[in-house]
Amino acid sequence: MKKDIILSGVGGQGILSIATVIGEAAIAAGLHLKQAEVHGMSQRGGDVQSHLRLSDKPIFSDLIPRGQADLIIAMEPMEALRYVQYLHPNAWIVTASEPFVNIPNYPDSATLKKNLDAFPNVVSRNIEALAKEASLPKSANMVLLGMAASHIAILTPEQLRAAIGRVFARKGERVVADNLKAFDLGRDAARQEIEPES
Repeated sequence: MKKDIILSGVGGQGILSIATVIGEAAIAAGLHLKQAEVHGMSQRGGDVQSHLRLSDKPIFSDLIPRGQADLIIAMEPMEALRYVQYLHPNAWIVTASEPFVNIPNYPDSATLKKNLDAFPNVVSRNIEALAKEASLPKSANMVLLGMAASHIAILTPEQLRAAIGRVFARKGERVVADNLKAFDLGRDAARQEIEPES
């Protein structure tokens, strides 16, 4: 089994933390892991993307071929759309719905939504609002990871939760608890998105 994931967003949104948690979970599970260089981290507000490849068999390239990615996890909707050429036809996009307007000609929200809606498998929620409502304003990235958890598939949500505990342990119990709460909030939000209440 393998899972090819593209992580995208802008600098300062916490993409590196998502990659670290997934990587930690993969290593603990005994999976093979390759991660392409994360681009843009030095520039807050600049675009950031990384290829993350997980498999139960050896992986020979850091880069995901176009048309082969299983999942895009994006902290920002335009950044999700920037990499859709990498997706295979049945792949998923899990993205924040609210834009981070960092360029002068940023598309309007209606255009972004229309473009995302053209794809068959999309989960999109306002993760910043969800995090703030739960008094977790610094954990929106873990809300997003929770939303994506069931689509990662090669790792269970429980393995990802355990990895969150290890990754954030040095920051103290409160930070671990907040990030776990955010992750669980994201899982609930994704379930509501896919199976809306009648």
